[in-house]
Amino acid sequence: MKVRVLGCSGAIAQGCRTTSFLINHNILIDAGTGVGDLTLEEMRRIDHVFLTHSHLDHIAALPLMLDSVSSLRNQPVQVHALPATVAALQAHVFNNTIWPDFSRIPSAQSPLLQFAPLAEGVQVCVNDTPIQVLSAVHTVPAVGYAVQGEDAWWVFTGDTEHNPALWPQLEALRTGPAAKPIGMLVIETAFSNRESSLARRSLHFSPASLARELATMPSGHSYPVYITHTKPSESERILEEITAGLEGQPYDIRWLRAGQTFHL
Repeated sequence: MKVRVLGCSGAIAQGCRTTSFLINHNILIDAGTGVGDLTLEEMRRIDHVFLTHSHLDHIAALPLMLDSVSSLRNQPVQVHALPATVAALQAHVFNNTIWPDFSRIPSAQSPLLQFAPLAEGVQVCVNDTPIQVLSAVHTVPAVGYAVQGEDAWWVFTGDTEHNPALWPQLEALRTGPAAKPIGMLVIETAFSNRESSLARRSLHFSPASLARELATMPSGHSYPVYITHTKPSESERILEEITAGLEGQPYDIRWLRAGQTFHL
């Protein structure tokens, strides 16, 4: 399985693109502004989009991408998301005011966009690639995802704060009937410690709360932990605070960057 990081920033600036990951060639995990770096042919090949939640930085490129490939596809793009996320998209984006309702274009019988509601705990298989829906704790209904590669699971928390349900879910991936190790965990840290009160209110991690969360990780969970979703104006400070706060701890902390590619 190939995972390409299209965007992993918490906001936009030169060189900073918001959250989106391309799995193999036809699956998107979130549809932030990083999608804009794909070629038209690469966008045309995307058949499935899995959204973690409805916030703009995770969906911004979806309506624009659909518009770009509308004349190039003869099958709908399947958008997998929580029912609340689907409802938000229908009410606030694909409503013929903000953007055309592609779930009825060119016709209701043959649309460009097809919603596929999902729920936490289910597993969806796309072209023999299992995708497990994980819990997340955010200001709107949200999930994370684990995608099974040939050798290991790729895990993305989505936007979340303290999430005690996550670790048993990851343990089940490691020890269940189709057990594979966790190859990497992508976890967000949106704010620095000086913005910790804002992080708590918006249900994001700061370096201090990330350290507390990682301290609850069960023994035996030893895999690279990649930091994502830092705000561009805070990124340097966040990375310094994480490094200082986790000094001496047995975690393999790394920094996620747009343009990276991983094989699992």
